[in-house]
Amino acid sequence: MSLAERIEETPRYTWADYLEWDEDARTELVDGEAVAMAPPSGPHQGIVTELLYRIRGFLEGKACKVFPAPYAVRLNPREDGEDDTILEPDITVVCDPEKLDKYGCRGAPDFVAEVLSPSTIRHDRIVKFRKYQKAGVREYWIVDPETQSIQACVLEQGRYVASVYDEADTAPVTVLPGCRIALKDIFTE
Repeated sequence: MSLAERIEETPRYTWADYLEWDEDARTELVDGEAVAMAPPSGPHQGIVTELLYRIRGFLEGKACKVFPAPYAVRLNPREDGEDDTILEPDITVVCDPEKLDKYGCRGAPDFVAEVLSPSTIRHDRIVKFRKYQKAGVREYWIVDPETQSIQACVLEQGRYVASVYDEADTAPVTVLPGCRIALKDIFTE
């Protein structure tokens, strides 16, 4: 079978299909391809909870909103519902209320964080990195529980510039001026 025949056989999904799937199905769409996601571990969820708690506290009384997964982010929304890339970051911050609808975020959020799991390392470090950068997500944190570090990627002139922080550091959330997170507080396990 040729590559063209295999590509034709591969189902291509859109936002319209995504809306019909079971709410409990943890699936993302990347260029129309369904990507199943394993359930997160307890330590993963502990890190997400601690990070979310600190960002939520900082945003109290401010216009930006923070959302935990599952939360649909349509990076390249289309009016015809044919969006073919829908991601569910572990944490999403949106400062433009025009991007919010009842389903999630339409367009690039201001900040996303992904906590690495053994099954998601490649997806988070390569696929999502490229998608977030291309869509214009202003800041992308890759949180690594194994090394207890964060790779903070800040968009500058269309490309991510990365800084790495470890458990002894306090990392600034660049797109939220004044927000600083002591990593020792999120790596509690």
